[in-house]
Amino acid sequence: MNYDLLFAIIFYGILYLLFLKYRSRFDIQGKIFVMLRTKIGLKLMDNIAKRCPRLLKYLGYFGILICFIGMGFIFYYLIKGTLDLMFKPDVIPILSPVLPGVEVPGLPIVMSFWHWIIGILIVAGIHEFSHGLYARLARIKIKSSGIAFLGPILAAFVEPDEKEMKNISVRKQLSIMMGGPFSNFLSGAVFFLILILILDPLAGNMVEYNGVKIISINEELPINSSGLKIGDEITYIDNYPIFNQKDFVSVLDTKKPGDVIEVETLDGFNEVELVARERNQSEALMGLSVTYSSIDIKDGKNKILAYILLWLVELFFWLYVISFGIGLFNLLPLGPLDGGRMFMIVIKNYIKQENIGNIIIKTMTWFCLVLIFINLLPFIWKLLNWLLGGIVFIFGI
Repeated sequence: MNYDLLFAIIFYGILYLLFLKYRSRFDIQGKIFVMLRTKIGLKLMDNIAKRCPRLLKYLGYFGILICFIGMGFIFYYLIKGTLDLMFKPDVIPILSPVLPGVEVPGLPIVMSFWHWIIGILIVAGIHEFSHGLYARLARIKIKSSGIAFLGPILAAFVEPDEKEMKNISVRKQLSIMMGGPFSNFLSGAVFFLILILILDPLAGNMVEYNGVKIISINEELPINSSGLKIGDEITYIDNYPIFNQKDFVSVLDTKKPGDVIEVETLDGFNEVELVARERNQSEALMGLSVTYSSIDIKDGKNKILAYILLWLVELFFWLYVISFGIGLFNLLPLGPLDGGRMFMIVIKNYIKQENIGNIIIKTMTWFCLVLIFINLLPFIWKLLNWLLGGIVFIFGI
């Protein structure tokens, strides 16, 4: 049974019933964007802005610098990744949607539905709270905060007074815009430290892993013709025993692109050619995701606690991944994204000819959109094949 699909149906079914009951409280825009305006977090923003103005100001300077560096980084890699995708064989897209049950190239596990919902809510909440915090530091009124849905995708928002925003300095405008991505970088680092310093050691002391099994395979890479299949349990790679996901990642870290490794499963031996990771051509990529095959609880009395810890390990892993992913993506110089607004603020303040400035902004936006579309084409193609396959199965055509 696909529990993720079942949980999704239950979750969105409950949300829809709540929407029908309290429809007057929701603001619907464009039929697919729904907002629930509240005052949650506004007092906390005020209190922090009043108590730590100097710290926030200096963090703002540093954050602006980091975000412009991040903007250049993600823009360069988006261009490079798109060119590689178009002209080089066996290259995976640099962008991938982070959705439950969907393999993210280069990551060893696939996200569950609840990790997705909770992870997105926490990361988006930190992102938007930080925007509001820097808006209050600049004495901009926050009209509301709340939860939003773009179709099925959960989001958070704060609503500053746009008129007041136009009357503050360039530095303050940039500080407000950088607040979201920069806070994601900081919180992502915190999530990572909690994961490796606290949760991983605690879970390791309570459970014993018994190998890993394959849960997804990238059909566009050489591994697709290796004979490995979803559900296979990997026991050795090049005679190195694989007890858990750490062992799996550690042994791959010792390999180089082009190496052919021997993978031993319960069903036999398979050879796999490794390819280069898109973001680092010196690192090897196998092209599959794994989860633990089974675990043994060392102390039966703490069985529930052990499973809770394992669930938290995965949650904090995804919080770390999503934080950096959302932070970097939001720095693209693209229209309504934070990076796009930072880019627009700079262009409009330093290019005095308005027509030329608008042309630069629109050109950059469309250029980024084209690059994103090209990188998402493989995913769109897979989705279409899946949908068409379902139609063929249902109607027998």
